[in-house]
Amino acid sequence: MSTLALRRAPDTTAVVAMILLCGAWGFQQVAIKEANASIPPILQAGIRSLIATLLVWIWTRTRGIALFQRDDTLPAGLMAGVLFGGEIACIFFGLSLTTATRMAVFLYTAPCFTALGLHWFVAGERLSRVQWSGIVLAFCGIALAFADGFLQGSAASSTWQGVASDALGVLAGLLWGSTTVLVRGSSLAHASASKTLFYQLAVSAVLLLALAAGAGQTHIDALPPLALASLAYQAIVVAFISYLMWFWLLTRYMASRLSVFSFLTPIFGVTFGVLLLGEAFSARFMIAAAMVLAGIALVNRPTRTAASA
Repeated sequence: MSTLALRRAPDTTAVVAMILLCGAWGFQQVAIKEANASIPPILQAGIRSLIATLLVWIWTRTRGIALFQRDDTLPAGLMAGVLFGGEIACIFFGLSLTTATRMAVFLYTAPCFTALGLHWFVAGERLSRVQWSGIVLAFCGIALAFADGFLQGSAASSTWQGVASDALGVLAGLLWGSTTVLVRGSSLAHASASKTLFYQLAVSAVLLLALAAGAGQTHIDALPPLALASLAYQAIVVAFISYLMWFWLLTRYMASRLSVFSFLTPIFGVTFGVLLLGEAFSARFMIAAAMVLAGIALVNRPTRTAASA
């Protein structure tokens, strides 16, 4: 893996793209909440992946991008789909045992796992001590932002449900980070963004829909317009457009520098919740957001090594 081509540090284009992506991913939290009353979450994820898979297939057909030619990416592609499906499953089962805010703290260990994996397996992705301090600072910002929800769930953390939910949150973060490392450090690093995304969506669709059926989470009473709009947003904007852009960015820029931007996603999620759902907003959240931004700035500060690469 260490011989793979080096990527460059994020430039203005990458920074703007990542902010837009994190905004889209953050708004997805609002969309999921709106659709939860009509569609079970795991079924939502499976349907989203299925619709997005069809959209990627149409996209590649219209652009003449080959999806099924032999290029030694099949094993890595199947694994990427399994990791993604496993991540969603861990989040779903974890949320059935704990609060969303407590889950968020453990889930956003993902950029830490990503940075560690890339440091060990991919040349040109190692971070300096200052950059590692930026990751720690950004993670502490997330922990501060969700401190109330984390503490509210701590009373049950000593029970088996609490231990299991916390473990599932960390496992989801590990699987998320592992997916990024796999895409960057395997044969998928040389595949098109469309093909990488097709693997992830197609495999995860099969796994998630099977899991929904096995868990008895396939019943839908009705589909009001708002639920349909929320599902469409998840499938078209998030799973198709934003993920396609994400994998495109991974073919050109350093994944360790990009992944730290994902700390902005829950910040956007809370912000949209305040603006659209009337949720509470505190001064401490502003401090936490500043910590996240400062951490991202530290990770992406220019270095001599990055400049010479």
